[in-house]
Amino acid sequence: MDKDFATTGYGVVLVTASSQEEAEKIAQNLVQSRLAACVSLMPVHSIYTWQGKVNSEQEWHLVIKTDLAHFSTLEAKIRELHSYEVPEIIALPILAGSQPYLQWISDNVNEI
Repeated sequence: MDKDFATTGYGVVLVTASSQEEAEKIAQNLVQSRLAACVSLMPVHSIYTWQGKVNSEQEWHLVIKTDLAHFSTLEAKIRELHSYEVPEIIALPILAGSQPYLQWISDNVNEI
């Protein structure tokens, strides 16, 4: 892989929530506690298997922009606030990005 695409240390974390209220609560908490620079919220329709049954539900999708060095703390906070027994918490690394944008993430996420 081209060295210009080595991981930046930043990433997006994907989470689904049961309602807009729950999604906003999680997003507000993560941004206020400086575990995320930004959280984008979108309504989604999910079809998934849970406990052997196929479900079809309206959910809210959170796209969390953060420094992945904080993933463990971020995951613990999401689990604390989330209503699901097994919430989706998936981190995807940002391989490359606008340097000013990456700096903005850095400026808005706490140092551990």
